[in-house]
Amino acid sequence: MPDNVMDSRPRRTWIASLISTIVTLPLAFFALVFGGISPMACDSCSEADSDRFDASFGSAWTVLCCGLVLALGVLVASWVFSRRRPPAGLALAVLAPGTVFIAWVTFMALVDWP
Repeated sequence: MPDNVMDSRPRRTWIASLISTIVTLPLAFFALVFGGISPMACDSCSEADSDRFDASFGSAWTVLCCGLVLALGVLVASWVFSRRRPPAGLALAVLAPGTVFIAWVTFMALVDWP
């Protein structure tokens, strides 16, 4: 079929982006909240433990925030590509919640927990 002829079949690729949005945004919210309250884990630590925790938390927090911004960008891209290139939109829709999960796991691994 030539490129300039519209396909008469309805495309429902936006459903993947919708489901991804429903999953990704709350997941990112809870990851951000958990990361934000995680310094309370070291409230009763000794001074040496607290210093180690604080030193590792700063870089881990930056990684978490950058990962969540990346996940938001992937989510927006999934909406853009769901109309123009449906297979790419589907792949990006699946990748968005995975990006949040990877950012959270990386945050957990970088923090030196007491």
